[in-house]
Amino acid sequence: MAQAADAARTVIMTVDDDPGVSRAVARDLRRRYGASYRIVRAESGESALDALRELKLRGDLVAVILADYRMPQMNGIEFLEQALDVYPGARRVLLTAYADTNAAIDAINVVDLDHYLLKPWDPPEEKLYPVLDDLLQAWRTSDFRPVPSTKVVGHRWSSRSSDVREFLARNQVPYRWYSAEEPEGRRLLAAAGTDGMRLPVVITPDGTPLVEPEAVDLAARVGLATTPTADFYDLVVIGGGPAGLGAAVYGASEGLRTVLVERSATGGQAGQSSRIENYLGFPDGVSGAQLTDRARRQAGKFGAEILTAREVTALEVNGAARIVRFSDGSAVAAHSVILATGVSYRQLAAPGCDDLTGCGVFYGSALTEAPSCQGQDVYIVGGANSAGQAAMYLSRGAKSVTLLVRGPSLSASMSHYLIQQIDEAPNIQVRSRTVVEAAHGDGHLERLTLRDVDSGHTEQVDAQWVFVFIGAAPLTDWLDGTVLRDERGFILAGPDLTSDGRPPQDWELDRPPYHLETNVPGVFVAGDARAESAKRVASAVGEGAMAVMLVHRYLEQS
Repeated sequence: MAQAADAARTVIMTVDDDPGVSRAVARDLRRRYGASYRIVRAESGESALDALRELKLRGDLVAVILADYRMPQMNGIEFLEQALDVYPGARRVLLTAYADTNAAIDAINVVDLDHYLLKPWDPPEEKLYPVLDDLLQAWRTSDFRPVPSTKVVGHRWSSRSSDVREFLARNQVPYRWYSAEEPEGRRLLAAAGTDGMRLPVVITPDGTPLVEPEAVDLAARVGLATTPTADFYDLVVIGGGPAGLGAAVYGASEGLRTVLVERSATGGQAGQSSRIENYLGFPDGVSGAQLTDRARRQAGKFGAEILTAREVTALEVNGAARIVRFSDGSAVAAHSVILATGVSYRQLAAPGCDDLTGCGVFYGSALTEAPSCQGQDVYIVGGANSAGQAAMYLSRGAKSVTLLVRGPSLSASMSHYLIQQIDEAPNIQVRSRTVVEAAHGDGHLERLTLRDVDSGHTEQVDAQWVFVFIGAAPLTDWLDGTVLRDERGFILAGPDLTSDGRPPQDWELDRPPYHLETNVPGVFVAGDARAESAKRVASAVGEGAMAVMLVHRYLEQS
């Protein structure tokens, strides 16, 4: 078996079926290189290949492999040939007796052998170390640097692969993407013991392969918190967009024991924005990911817990407690709740779009997919700020970007500064009064049918990439029967509950609801999920802070 050691160091491996020889080689290697390299010893080709696969999954680097030629079941040349498939960049050395010199020379052509050493190699200062020094120097100057610890192997046109990449990227989890069709992707699949028929395969930092993982399992394996540390809190914030993060920062900083629950990734729609240029205090603009990362770290600094990949399915009232139930049946309770669930992009209803979602049709995924759009023709559906920000971002690398806008112009829904930038971009075209009639493709998007709203005229265009930003729907269905909402699903609060001067039905307190308070005392709403909200990042953050102030007022009077 290969010996365990510090996995943070690059590996030198030695393989010999003779235990005495194996220990002697390892001893000499450790004496010279043990301070800088991890020495891994194996006593058969099979056990060495198992060790290499484990190292591969963990993301460790292997610089040099020394293998004895005469081993049963699998000789040194056969082993090095298979090792080449796992670590093609490792330098390869064959240990041989004088009688096997011809075999070693032949191996130079078979496995691209870097060197062969005759046994015995004493003294190592003359016969072993100079050879290893040269090979290690050659390896260090080659392009086999460490990669991020989490690896994703998938297919370019796999919707599930796209979902996993989006989940990791939006949660600030470093990862590296490998196509299952490329050599390194195939090597990782082989090391994970999978045939690539089910993708994606995510290889976690500890080397565990996850095949088509669900979000909650993936979150737990890559270091994201998914389980609350307590059963009862002062405040539960549901939703991790700007309003929710703002509430978590202010709640925790003011001494409330706070937990934020997010079903996918913090940041919400704003977190997917390539650049926000009208947010106070950032004259040069800030990306949604940067703003989200800072807010998340700020909330954590003050002691707020942030749970990821937890879907809330119900809100219950039990005396003074507000109980939040999760999809797995578990629950957490609190004195107060802030609903900051935000909104989700509406789906294109055109035929073919559902089948091609994640395979060329994307909803708010411009940042993740942008590298694949280099030199391509890209279409964006929508005319508000999110669409404009995506158009500007994608135009940096795309051959062309076409904005498809149902309305007569951008001025009705897009900020003036963005309209100016789009007008000045040479590779952005705006097609007003145009909608997507259908999407076509076999396994991935290949064409779009576009329709002119006024004339009814249709045309087909070649397209592999379309990003959709066509308005938003609130994520509030789970509140049905508990919290009052308007006809579109947005949550009613404060003055909107008392428009006729009377408190809402079943309101038991002798005061009217506070400004952001719902019909359930102690349950507040902030951000885009609130009826008639401003739908801007700054206002959402402000409402999150204001909701915390009202939570304090509620708790003082309870």
